[in-house]
Amino acid sequence: MAGKFEVYKDKAGKFRYRLKAGNGQIILTGEGYNAKNACLEGIESVKKNSQKEAAFEVYEDKKGGFRFRLKAANGEIIGQGESYNARSGCMKGIESIKKNAADSKIVEL
Repeated sequence: MAGKFEVYKDKAGKFRYRLKAGNGQIILTGEGYNAKNACLEGIESVKKNSQKEAAFEVYEDKKGGFRFRLKAANGEIIGQGESYNARSGCMKGIESIKKNAADSKIVEL
């Protein structure tokens, strides 16, 4: 089963996306956008930038977990992953993004 981007409106009325792997697990979330078109452009940026190793930034969060951010060419954060207990799990999350993002369909909820 292929991954998919889900586009939805949050409680504040902002448009957001999340990338789900084929197993249904959320592997990347995006920021809130005022317009749906801007959200869709964010997804296109994820598709493009997720194929570049240098676009991922791995860091340790305040609770000692490992996270990653996906950045656009201009340095803007376009998505982030969940917290992982081990760096190796975080790296597997990045590999899942690379595998799923480029060909994932977009579903509006």
